[in-house]
Amino acid sequence: MKILILGNGAREYSIALALQKTNKNIEFYFAPGNGATAQIGTNLNMKDCKVITAYAKASEIDLCIVGSENFLADGIVDLFRENNMAIFGPTKAAAMLEASKSYMKSFLKKHKIKTAKFLNTTDFEKAKKFILNLTPPIVIKADGLCAGKGVVIAQSHDEALEVTHKMLSGESFGDAGKIVVIEEYLNGFELSIFALCDGDDFILLPPVQDHKKLLDNDKGPNTGGMGAYAPSSLASKSLLEQVKKDIIKPTLEGMKAQGSEFSGVLFIGLMIVNNKPYVLEYNVRFGDPECEVLMPLIENPLEMFLACANKNLSSIDVKIKDEYAVGVVCASKNYPYKDSPKALIGIGEIPKNSHLSYAGVSLENNKLYASGGRVLVCVGTGKSIKEAQENAYKLCDNVNFKGKQYRKDIAFQVLQ
Repeated sequence: MKILILGNGAREYSIALALQKTNKNIEFYFAPGNGATAQIGTNLNMKDCKVITAYAKASEIDLCIVGSENFLADGIVDLFRENNMAIFGPTKAAAMLEASKSYMKSFLKKHKIKTAKFLNTTDFEKAKKFILNLTPPIVIKADGLCAGKGVVIAQSHDEALEVTHKMLSGESFGDAGKIVVIEEYLNGFELSIFALCDGDDFILLPPVQDHKKLLDNDKGPNTGGMGAYAPSSLASKSLLEQVKKDIIKPTLEGMKAQGSEFSGVLFIGLMIVNNKPYVLEYNVRFGDPECEVLMPLIENPLEMFLACANKNLSSIDVKIKDEYAVGVVCASKNYPYKDSPKALIGIGEIPKNSHLSYAGVSLENNKLYASGGRVLVCVGTGKSIKEAQENAYKLCDNVNFKGKQYRKDIAFQVLQ
C-alpha cells in the first residue's frame, strides 16, 4: 500500500510511525518531509498542490494524509476528490475554520457555540474602543495562518493597542494580520479535543493537554507547544458529553448546512471555565505535539484514516489502548526567538516503552542534525501518567545535541 503524508514535522513522522508499527506493507512518501522521514520513506521536494496531486495519481497513491494546515487551506483535498483519490482531511471551504480566525468566531456566534466575547475588525479605532472596554490581559489574534504564532496575550491596554496596530499595519504578520480578532481573556484550564469526522459521524479521541509556554511552571513566551500528555484526567465524562452535544454536533451540522461538510480531524482548543467548555480555536488537522501522544494510543490507525476518507466511520470501531502517553519536546538553543546553529544529534539507548518523533532535523551523510525550532519529541507510554512521564524523561536524558532545551515538568498538572 502506498501512503503519502503531507507536512514536515514530528506530527507527520508520528503518523507514519504508528502506521508502520501496525501495518508492515506500507510504502511511505512525504511531501516535503524532514531528515528523519527520509529514513522511513521517500521525501518529495513538492509543495504545490497541483504538482502533488498529479504525482499521486501517476504513482497510484492509495491514501493521502494531510498533516499541515497550509495544504488544506490551499485546497489539496478538493483536488484529490476531483480525481477520485482517497484523502484524509477537510476541503478548502471547511478548512476556513482554521484558515481564518474571524470566520471561525463568526461561525461560533451564528451557531450559538460558547466562546469568549470578541471583535473582528480591520479598523484600529474600533479595535481601540473595544480594547479599552476590556480588563487586561487581552487576547489579540491575527486572522490568518501564522504557524501557531499569531496569538498575543497582552498584559495591559497599551500593549494590546501596540500589538493591534502592528498587526493591522502588516508589520507583524503581513496579510495574515490585516484583520484582527480581539477577545476577552478567559481564566480556566486548556484542553485539546480531537474528533474524527467523515461529514456525518464523529468519534472522540482521548483528550489531550498541551503545554504552550517555553519554560517550567508555564512561564516564558508561548511556543508551538513544548509537550503534551493523553488522556487528560481533567476531562470528566460529563464535560466530554457537553463538548459532543454543545460543540462538535452543532459544528458538523452548521458546516453541512452551509455546504462545507467537514471530514478529517477537528481539533478543538477549549478553555474550561467553571466546568463549562468555551471554544478558543478550531484547527482542522492534528495538533503538534498532541499528535505525538495520540498516535501511540490508537491500535488501528490505518482503518481509522481510511474510514474518514471513505465516509464510513460508523462501520468501524477505533480501538484505543488502555495506556497513557507523554511527549516532551526538545527544542534548539534559540527557540522560539531566532534560528539556531546546526548541531549533530547523538542518541543513546532508547528505553522500553519510549520512542522519538523527529521534526526540525536534516540528514547529512546518514547522520541527523538539529536544524532549528522544535527538533524532536521524546514520547513515553505506560499504564499510568507517572510511568509514561518517567519513560519520556529517560529518553530525554539519552538524546544530546548542542543547545538542547526542554521543559522538566510536562504533565505536572495531574501529578502535583
